[in-house]
Amino acid sequence: MLFALIAICVVGGSASDAWAQSCALDRAVVSGDFGAVGFAVEIADDVAERAQGLMHRETMPRLSGMLFVYESPRPVAFWMKNTLIPLDMLFVDERGVVSHIHENAVPLDTTAIEGGDQVFAVLEINGGLSESLGLKVGDTIMHPAFGADAAAPCAP
Repeated sequence: MLFALIAICVVGGSASDAWAQSCALDRAVVSGDFGAVGFAVEIADDVAERAQGLMHRETMPRLSGMLFVYESPRPVAFWMKNTLIPLDMLFVDERGVVSHIHENAVPLDTTAIEGGDQVFAVLEINGGLSESLGLKVGDTIMHPAFGADAAAPCAP
């Protein structure tokens, strides 16, 4: 089940400052030159959850998504088999820095979407949002999964 949207865009200032007190497992905040935007997220952090992903869903609220978290950085590839909605995939390193973005993954396509060799997490959001929000490689994601050494850490 997708969680209700808690975070809305914050323009200017540091996302770390703005959201440090409200870090939560069901929220990921992406920040960059555009400002910051919060997404209500489901977490996929085990083999079964990662395998299921967002398959078979016909819709997803605009500022929602799924955060896939791995035990350690690794090469990853995704496909869209049984996924009915277009998705943007933000591939993220261990510090929470976006290293690659794949935009508008095609529903039901079984072509592998490579994310890189040192991927720790992947944030899947609705297709086209990366471009419309101005998300770029180098942006940071604030979430407890990235720990104290994150580029945008949560408050202790």
